[in-house]
Amino acid sequence: MVRIGVIAGSTRPGRKADAVARWVTDVAAKRGDVSAELVDIAGYDLPHFDEVMPPSMAPSRRPAVRRWAATVAGFDGFVFVTPEYNHSIPGALKDAVDFLFEEWRNKSAGLVSYGVHGGTRAAEHLRLVLGQVGVADVRSQVALSLVTDFANFRDFRPAPQHEQAVGTMLDEVVAWAGALRALRRA
Repeated sequence: MVRIGVIAGSTRPGRKADAVARWVTDVAAKRGDVSAELVDIAGYDLPHFDEVMPPSMAPSRRPAVRRWAATVAGFDGFVFVTPEYNHSIPGALKDAVDFLFEEWRNKSAGLVSYGVHGGTRAAEHLRLVLGQVGVADVRSQVALSLVTDFANFRDFRPAPQHEQAVGTMLDEVVAWAGALRALRRA
């Protein structure tokens, strides 16, 4: 069985990433080929990225980062849930990715974004960041609109077709996680 971490990629008060990540985790729980776990970066108290050496050369010694690294290392793939802030991803999510290197390599990822226009610009930016740390992101993604998938821009109420889109994305994440398994073992 493939282990997937569903990463809630915002730490902002009033955020929606946690509700969306719980929904993705619940959709994944209906499958027989994946074990999904909600991973909320807000629970790690990661500082702003300010390491002297890049993580590819020297892993962080900070306890919060080491705990984060141990969590990420345990997964075969990920689903990143990200809002769009000013055409990009939240700084906390960028820092969470930047603190690690080996823990990300040769794993797969799917993207679920949200924003007024579905968060697609944030998703595209996240693809570039993930590619640099060796994560193979899949083609299918889920774009949720704050206008149509959140009542009053707050309460998450996804349109019915989004559950099928999550399933399609998970099919690809699971397939790629399996295909990359040999590289992770090497």
